[in-house]
Amino acid sequence: MRPATGKGRVLLALLVSAGLLAEGSALAASASPVPGVAATTTLADLTRDLPKQGGLFDLWRDTAKGRVLLGVSTLEQPFLLVSSLPYALGSNDVGLDRGQGGEMQMVHFERHGNKLFLLRDNTAYVANSADADERAAVRESFAAAVLWTGEILATEGSLHLVDFSSFLLADRHGVSARLAATRQGNYQVDTARSAVLAEQARAFPDNLELEALLTFSGPASGEFVRQVAADAASVALRQRISMVRLPALDSGWRPRSYHPYSGGFDVSYFDFATPLASSIDVHWQVRHRLEKIDPSAPVSKVKKPIVYYVDRGAPEPVRSALIEGASWWASAFEKAGFRDAFRVELLPEGVDAMDIRYNLIHWVHRATRGWSYGNALADPRTGQILRGAVTLGSQRVRQDILIAESLLAPYGKDAPADRAQLAEQMALARLRQLAAHEVGHTLGFAHNFAASRHGNGSVMDYPHPLLKLDGAGKPSLADAYGVGVGPWDDYIVRYIYGDFGQGEQEQQALAALRASAHQAGMQYVSDQDARTPGASHPDGLLWDFGADSLRSWDQLTAVRQRALSGFSYDVLPAARQAGELEARLVPVYLLQRYQGEALARLVGGASFDSTSAGDIRAGSALAGTRVTPAAQQKQALARLSDTFTAEYLALPAALLDVLTPPAVGYERGREYFASRMASVFDALSMVEAGAAQTATFLFDAERLNRLAWQQARDARQPGVDTVLAQVLGKSWQRGAVPASVAGGEAVQLAANWVVLDALLNVLDSGKLHPQVAAQVRGGVQQLAAWLQQHPGQGSTAASRKQAAELILAYLHDPHSVKLRTLPVIPPGAPI
Repeated sequence: MRPATGKGRVLLALLVSAGLLAEGSALAASASPVPGVAATTTLADLTRDLPKQGGLFDLWRDTAKGRVLLGVSTLEQPFLLVSSLPYALGSNDVGLDRGQGGEMQMVHFERHGNKLFLLRDNTAYVANSADADERAAVRESFAAAVLWTGEILATEGSLHLVDFSSFLLADRHGVSARLAATRQGNYQVDTARSAVLAEQARAFPDNLELEALLTFSGPASGEFVRQVAADAASVALRQRISMVRLPALDSGWRPRSYHPYSGGFDVSYFDFATPLASSIDVHWQVRHRLEKIDPSAPVSKVKKPIVYYVDRGAPEPVRSALIEGASWWASAFEKAGFRDAFRVELLPEGVDAMDIRYNLIHWVHRATRGWSYGNALADPRTGQILRGAVTLGSQRVRQDILIAESLLAPYGKDAPADRAQLAEQMALARLRQLAAHEVGHTLGFAHNFAASRHGNGSVMDYPHPLLKLDGAGKPSLADAYGVGVGPWDDYIVRYIYGDFGQGEQEQQALAALRASAHQAGMQYVSDQDARTPGASHPDGLLWDFGADSLRSWDQLTAVRQRALSGFSYDVLPAARQAGELEARLVPVYLLQRYQGEALARLVGGASFDSTSAGDIRAGSALAGTRVTPAAQQKQALARLSDTFTAEYLALPAALLDVLTPPAVGYERGREYFASRMASVFDALSMVEAGAAQTATFLFDAERLNRLAWQQARDARQPGVDTVLAQVLGKSWQRGAVPASVAGGEAVQLAANWVVLDALLNVLDSGKLHPQVAAQVRGGVQQLAAWLQQHPGQGSTAASRKQAAELILAYLHDPHSVKLRTLPVIPPGAPI
């Protein structure tokens, strides 16, 4: 007999209960529950023998079937969701690093029919109003997103049981998108080779931690994936999903309004419930919750200190350096009125480093050196930081040692025995500063690239080692990096975390802090005004040092000349293959790359304050921009023009004669100069890279546009014609190169071609204003005429003839000429 199903089973059950059918009869037996049929399956049946953990959501771990069951009882209740990578790719170029956190999202569960939906709220558009209808009007105006749906397996009261495994097995971190964006190919999760790691699942009162092993299947065609993966066609990573309770809004802690001069990050959204005369664009400072035990005391202990933990995978002496450097922030919090408010410790053994409850400093390995990061995961409604996660690339410290050894030459027979130790000491000093810097980001602090104008003004700047010549005329690294946080750091901690009361009292105190910082000469220039080649602010500089860019340039010029004149195998440990000398030559040859950018900022330079209208009216900040004085611009231009000369770009003959190709089993990598000469060192490629370093910044379209405008308003300022005359006079139109310069004519011609390629490329970019493009076009046309009138001899004659023909052909029909891109420059940053 076929078992009864559906309505038939219900009827049979009624007959048995009424006594009209014997319970043990064959017909009654057909009404017994069929395994797997939801109508007779209870929550207790589904979770029997499964360990349960109570927390933000109830959690059952089914390790036998490799699944995670959630009990959801609060619907329409928002919480936070974030992904991270406990096990990662190991490629700096792709950027999927161990410990990397994803975007913090506010989400909630909804029930529709027999399914549970997980939706992402649109936190960019809100109405912070007590009126439910007003809130609903905004919510209904902007689209949310459905992240997942799952069938409800059982319901008990308000508790709905779902299998959350399919959510965990999807690419929630954006791994596929990242691989595609870095041109590694189209990768997708292969669910057959992926698994929910049920044994790793943990539930806590305020968070759930869920993990899965994901296998990404792809074409194995990308260079970066092939470089690091065991099998580039089958990339296995681990994805963590953290579900986090939202902080209560009525807990007494108040968000702080963001100010452009605060030195911090912000979270923002459009609030349509603000008064009509107010801006709907609302910004809050990003910061940890920090509360005094005694708010009335100038200095008080805190209710809950901010604690950061250092990755147990960091070895000594790195581990101690990280703890020491990150701990520098404690002094700034003390000055801001918070005693014992900040500390750094080693992560206790056995603690899950990816648990979102812990602020972590991760020590991360990659195939190549790369950037470090500080990520503050914050409540999108208020800016309250819930977790700080730092990623420190382990190879950076080795690059610092390489640079130090390349300058100190500690392996010569007559070198002092402790000189090699000085290199390690310098690298550890840099690591302390780096730890403080990245932790600063996770505390809510942005870069300030102008702080170096005040010496050790801030750990939130990018520091260049303070290099000079000692009494014997040799490069010195004594006190290469500062110790402790600086005046700007004290200011931003006090501004963002200080307790100043409420309302108008708080606003007045913050305004007074800003005025005092301005009066002390503290400038604030962050990323958006500092990173592009054509950026204008002369003080927003990465990796520079000193209050005067011209003086620092001259100081580094002396160090570079001395280091190159004595550059030898004394910079290389005895066990290293001889070809590595080339890699160590790169940072010395390009030693002035960052200070060269500082000089370029003076050319067409314009400084300004990041401020508010109120501070301008109060007189604590200035409106508008201040053009760099003409004399400074011309001095900077003269020095930069010199970098196109053979005298600056050529290597000493003695050094050229000892450079040896990479040994068997080794090859040139990205840290070397390019070569078009097979295995031997290519001095011309080196020269081209050196010339391109200056040309990239000097011939930027934005800079040339500013120069033209500044001269239009003030004829005393240098203009586009000044730049062209100065550079061409030191390159194409210069006199003969002295015979004392090794390969002088060839070196000069290599630089000349880079100059011409840069000029034609900026003309071709379409970014110049028409009248500025006309000036540049006229300048290169005059150069073509000059080259025809001064044909020169030998190889110079051949280059001048071809250059004139190229210019005229391009000016006649730009589309008929294929322009060369500027040469590749070996990476400098990060250091």
